[in-house]
Amino acid sequence: VDMDIDTKQQFINDIIAECKSVLEENPGNRCAKYCLEYLNSEEGKNLKSKDVMTFYKCIKTGLENPDSSLGCYAMTPLDYSKFGGFFDKVIRDYHGDESGDKTHITDWNVDDAEDYDVKKLGQDELSMRVRVGRNLIGFNLPGEMDKDERIKFEQKMLPAFDQLMEKYGGKIHSLTPDFGDIGANPNLISKEEYQKLVDAHVMFKDMDADPYLKSAGISSDWPYGRGCWQSQDKMRIIWFGEEDQLRIMCMQKGSNLLEVFANLNEMLSTVESIDGIEFARDDNYGYVTSCPSNLGTGMRASVHVKIPNLTADGTDKKAKEVCKPLGLSVRGTGGEHTPIGADGTVDISPSSRLFIKEKEIIGKLYEGIEKLMAIENSYSQ
Repeated sequence: VDMDIDTKQQFINDIIAECKSVLEENPGNRCAKYCLEYLNSEEGKNLKSKDVMTFYKCIKTGLENPDSSLGCYAMTPLDYSKFGGFFDKVIRDYHGDESGDKTHITDWNVDDAEDYDVKKLGQDELSMRVRVGRNLIGFNLPGEMDKDERIKFEQKMLPAFDQLMEKYGGKIHSLTPDFGDIGANPNLISKEEYQKLVDAHVMFKDMDADPYLKSAGISSDWPYGRGCWQSQDKMRIIWFGEEDQLRIMCMQKGSNLLEVFANLNEMLSTVESIDGIEFARDDNYGYVTSCPSNLGTGMRASVHVKIPNLTADGTDKKAKEVCKPLGLSVRGTGGEHTPIGADGTVDISPSSRLFIKEKEIIGKLYEGIEKLMAIENSYSQ
């Protein structure tokens, strides 16, 4: 987009005015706070017209959804460096780096890890799930993709899924109505099949219903380029076309947290070894994700635990109060914004994603379960 100097300045002034308006009622909106600083900095003032438009796409969701605590998404893997004066402040504030100079280190090595068996904590087998967000070099991030690029990405992944199916079996479930000029989609499923997969927590919900993703352009062209692969044993799933190009996950019922962690690491190694698959990384922030909250490991490691005493009122309010200082996030059994189980079951996971090693997340999950159950049991006395 070519804008003359006056038009560009007016556009920037409008963004600044919008940020100020948002902050009046929502002082916790990081997007608006740091956008104001950025557009008044030398880097912000010197943005080219095209980059101003891209930057606006990055922050649009935080301005249209003022209750956002983060409120921004990258449109390409390079945005984290291109708009570094903005994103770095948002990222270090959100992830709690007061030093301002931490860099992310990737480390999956658990050879020296303790025995993370929850039976030692008095737990039976738990439902365990570990997932990571990943994006490929050579493609825009989902917020900037158009319909053609979404289809192109899905087709790029088909040979990779073929190789995964040789090892793990299973099938591809695609929502893409057609492949455009190329023709029919052989993996297309019906609306009824899709709903069954959603109900079973195998597939993600209609993203177009999410106002945050909609403002960011991430849900555009729904349902083109969306779907998943699931292995024969149902324990391995790869989503494509959600908030990140890929969400790669493993799940199982068991007591040793290291088992599901090792399964995911093995599957990731398989995916990365496939010709033409290279995950986008940043020197400071590790694996690149659309949302700055998931940078670094891109990992969420969770278990379902029963805490009937802390959820006696039928909500997770008390559980969240207790878990926050333990560094744990609490969700319903169906994920974010879903209710807790009737028996007091909740989904807990370590909050940290960035400036933490993958192997440390599993350790934090085990410690978190231990501390949470001590508090839960104290409420029964």
